[in-house]
Amino acid sequence: MQKTAALVAGALCASCVAPPQQSEPRNVAVVQPVATPSPVAPAAPAPAPLPLGPSTFVFDGALEQGGWMRGQAPAGTVSARLGEQALVLDEEGRFFAAFDRDAGATALLSARLANGQTIESPVTVAPRAWNIERVNVARRAGGASETFMERRRPELARIAAARAAESQSDGWRQRFTWPVTGRISGRFGSQRIYRGEPASYHSGIDIATGESGTPFTAPAAGVVTLATPTPFSLEGNLLIIDHGQGLNSAFLHMSEIAVHEGQRVEQGQYIGRIGSTGRATGPHLHWSLKWRDARLDPLLFTGPMP
Repeated sequence: MQKTAALVAGALCASCVAPPQQSEPRNVAVVQPVATPSPVAPAAPAPAPLPLGPSTFVFDGALEQGGWMRGQAPAGTVSARLGEQALVLDEEGRFFAAFDRDAGATALLSARLANGQTIESPVTVAPRAWNIERVNVARRAGGASETFMERRRPELARIAAARAAESQSDGWRQRFTWPVTGRISGRFGSQRIYRGEPASYHSGIDIATGESGTPFTAPAAGVVTLATPTPFSLEGNLLIIDHGQGLNSAFLHMSEIAVHEGQRVEQGQYIGRIGSTGRATGPHLHWSLKWRDARLDPLLFTGPMP
């Protein structure tokens, strides 16, 4: 009986289905899906700032033979000219330019802009009535001797180099003052004509004070580009000051030079004394102004003698 019960129990167990084995839990990270961002259009580049300045040339000055102008080039100018002469522009596009004693009736300002455009502005140059003396005698024949020219050529080379120097000076911006007061004994542009043959015209203005040794001052700020250690054959003791932008002053026949080459001088600063060195008939100050190759009238920079 017991055996039969055991067999029945075994059979019952054999017919039973064992529950499935539980697997060990896994360490699985659940990651939420990330939305793909929509493509963003690149930002439009900021527009280039408009160049500052006028839309055309603006200028004023003494617009006549031997005169000058100060002005500003159009905004965006990369280069500018007066006729065939290139202009120097400062950081604001401002410039100095001038007209030779024998300049024609018109001149042309032109500017090339960064966008390739060209702007032109015609300038009317007023004529002058020069003091012309006609002499009914023949001009003296002959020229300078070779002995003289051997001395003269190095002097001319030094003068040309000093006139061509480019210094960082803003004296060209200033209203010029008289270096000394006195009698004007020689005027710019005056000329003799010998039986139809013109002699050289007077390239500056002569100021006579009546005595040698009178001190004089710089008419505008600048840098000394020539101060002769010994007198030159014609100019005597010669001083040249560069006022910037190609404008320079020369002072001739001095008895004493009070500054040295490379020195920066201010307007009104004492720079020397009047004399009669070189080819001079008496003590006076010869003051001449040049812009590039153009010879200018100092009287148009200062106004009348006080």
